[in-house]
Amino acid sequence: MRKILLLAGLSLLASCSKVGDTEYLISGTATGIDNGKMAILQIQNEMGPVSKDTVKVENGKFEFKGEFKEGPEIGFIIIESLDSGMVPFILENGEITITVDKDTIQKSKISGTNNNDKFQEYNDGSSVIYKKMLAFQKNNQQKFMDAQKVNDTATMNSLRKQNMTFQNDMDKFSETFVEKNPNAFLSSLLLENFIGRQTLEAAKIEKLYNALASDIKKTKSGVRVNDFIKSQKAVTIGTMAPDFSAPNPEGKNVSLKESLGKVTIIDFWASWCGPCRAENPNVVALYNEFHSKGLNIIGVSLDKDAAKWKEAIAKDQLTWTHVSNLKFWEDGIAKQYNVKSIPATFILDATGKIVAKDLRGAELKAKIAELLAK
Repeated sequence: MRKILLLAGLSLLASCSKVGDTEYLISGTATGIDNGKMAILQIQNEMGPVSKDTVKVENGKFEFKGEFKEGPEIGFIIIESLDSGMVPFILENGEITITVDKDTIQKSKISGTNNNDKFQEYNDGSSVIYKKMLAFQKNNQQKFMDAQKVNDTATMNSLRKQNMTFQNDMDKFSETFVEKNPNAFLSSLLLENFIGRQTLEAAKIEKLYNALASDIKKTKSGVRVNDFIKSQKAVTIGTMAPDFSAPNPEGKNVSLKESLGKVTIIDFWASWCGPCRAENPNVVALYNEFHSKGLNIIGVSLDKDAAKWKEAIAKDQLTWTHVSNLKFWEDGIAKQYNVKSIPATFILDATGKIVAKDLRGAELKAKIAELLAK
């Protein structure tokens, strides 16, 4: 009898579900929002957030319902007239509850599905660190401004270093979360964040990825992390640099192989990249000093406007070899070398082997001189 009653109870629970296996239902609360204001549902794609649905807020409530067969993805809720931002959550099949705090959007709450419960758990923990960082910045803002006025670099650098400890704490908290939650979709998103910011070594990312649940690995985010791991192995120090070819400013295809010198720098940059342009005078000086001794450079631009690319080459007096597919971040060479941010450099020896990456200033010059002396 007890077994029959248990089965009946499970059946009753199943019948109470408001959504099917491939549906989501987002039940939202936005207390204090005027009737008729719009709630907007957005999802993240490769180019940024895009709108998926819009509904009206009535009596402080809103609801989204639909199908999402693509698997879990980061989503956002935006309330019209609220300038304080958007509420991130995990869009997936199931019943999701979102409570929007109109006064402090960061205090909004998400729950319902396992992935959103985990997301809220992460938000609760990280907010403790975030509040400490804001308090430190508030308490030291005037001190930093006073130091700026008199060019007190020692004080400014000390405050920056202290502020960076909060980011380090946040990174450690995120790393620990991934370790403890291999079944959470957020874990894959956090690994992508580490990749984009280049704040966690590739070997550690691979270890954390390998521990993820198989269904998380199959998500779009999981596939992107896996692609990074595979491409990173292809461009690690000690491996041969993958060959490539692309059009130069005159439209002629030029390959890495034909551009090699005794030492070669592959320089990923773009005309729109401020840090790249700021670094160019140093690279020009390096090239002028060492080109006659065997240094070659091939610049790979992530531009999409040919005129601006050519204009930057001329203005910055970049007299070495240049190529570009003019495809912005969709450039195949950048993907081949797993370049997620620029400037990015790869230093090759005479055989085309990668011997160093992302060196700058005196460190780069010393490495070039060392290699040319061999």
